[in-house]
Amino acid sequence: MDDFFQMFQYPFMVRAILVGTLLSLCAALLGVSLVLKRYSMIGDGLSHVGFGALAVASALNLAPLAVAIPVVIVAAIILLRLSETGHMKGDAAIAVFSTGALAIGVMVISLSTGINADLNSYLFGSILAMSKTDVALGVVLSIVVLILYLFFYDKIFAVTFDETFARGTGTKAGVYNTLLAVLTAVTVVLGMRLMGALLISSLIVFPALTSMRVCKSYKKVMICSVIVAMLSFFGGITVSFLFAVPTGASIVVMDIILFCLFSLWAFCRERVGK
Repeated sequence: MDDFFQMFQYPFMVRAILVGTLLSLCAALLGVSLVLKRYSMIGDGLSHVGFGALAVASALNLAPLAVAIPVVIVAAIILLRLSETGHMKGDAAIAVFSTGALAIGVMVISLSTGINADLNSYLFGSILAMSKTDVALGVVLSIVVLILYLFFYDKIFAVTFDETFARGTGTKAGVYNTLLAVLTAVTVVLGMRLMGALLISSLIVFPALTSMRVCKSYKKVMICSVIVAMLSFFGGITVSFLFAVPTGASIVVMDIILFCLFSLWAFCRERVGK
């Protein structure tokens, strides 16, 4: 317990915990809609775009977030439009964007600074990268996401499950889809600082999938996803601090453990019900 409370004595750990908590909340809420709409891989694609943008910003000595956030938002909107118009299948568009951006990022970093700790930080995250700006952006993002789900819950529910019906009832589905895409883009960029480009999508996918193992209603899945995300984050960052292992990987391992436990719970419940 002494080691656990010692975490809060370091400013960089406090920043990482604040940002991680807020991002886990946002990713869990957004992830439910994205998984149900079969957009779960968009987080992976956007993270690679973010990696490329961060690499270019670093090479040009520009503010990383000021470059990455607008670029990833534009990429998210383009991916959404391509999927809606049918000009390119969603998975194909994500594959093109993700591999292309990742290749550009690796090339830029190789030519500017070489394959060093910076590349490792971008790919796998670093709690030392958290800044006061990240905390402020995390607070703003979480407030926007909470407002979205509190005041427009019915609209999001309709757009998530039956977009055609939602449009028929007068709901501007395109607006809500775009808003979800933009908020996901910002969440991905901020989360990359902690989780890295290769692992950030786990914050979006795992809590939703884990909750769906035992919860059947949309509201219960959302609540359970938030709880799962928080447990995974705090468990992962604690393991990372105590055993000096990468934070992103520790959080993902906790996600896997919880997914297995929930799957076992669902299996046992089905067997007992029979």
